[in-house]
Amino acid sequence: MSRKRRLSEDDLAIWGQVARSTNPMHPGRRKPAPDPEPKPLKLPQKRTQPSSAVLAPFRVGQSARYDTSKGHDLAHTLEQRLSAQPVRMDRKTFGKMKKGKLRPERKIDLHGMTMTTAHSALARFIMAASTDGCRLVLVVTGKGLGPGKFRDDDGPIPTPRGVLRNQVPHWLQLAPLGALVLQVTDAHISHGGSGAYYVYLSRRR
Repeated sequence: MSRKRRLSEDDLAIWGQVARSTNPMHPGRRKPAPDPEPKPLKLPQKRTQPSSAVLAPFRVGQSARYDTSKGHDLAHTLEQRLSAQPVRMDRKTFGKMKKGKLRPERKIDLHGMTMTTAHSALARFIMAASTDGCRLVLVVTGKGLGPGKFRDDDGPIPTPRGVLRNQVPHWLQLAPLGALVLQVTDAHISHGGSGAYYVYLSRRR
């Protein structure tokens, strides 16, 4: 394989003289314009929205500042959940029931029962009352012990006082009881107040 020969300076000078002495074959033809240099590709820039939240100055180790008037309980209380439920029964009858002017046809007391026992007893009680054509029954749960809202224990999740009181409205919404119950609300003070529930059953078809 032969190597390409490099021209010396003398050779280049001679070649230049020869090139200048020659005439072009097509003098009227224009030389092609050189290709334009490619423009650099512009990538779209990601726009960043300025943050509207302004952080207050702080130093490492300082205590957090918060509004204590709002508290830390993000979940609605049981009373708030019950009062927010729509009235599904006759409003006039509902008003009489809330004032304690309607007498419950049956009553069950869940005091002292475990969660499993109370759930089974409540299901049997509601289904039997519905089968017999009852409309208003009373479920006594108790208010729970102690003045505080939550029990003091070592668990990571706070446990509300009055477990049965908190669970009974939830059980009454689940199958098969949910299809039989029309309304659940706190009982009048004459029937136990916040330690009992009025349960108004749907009419049998």
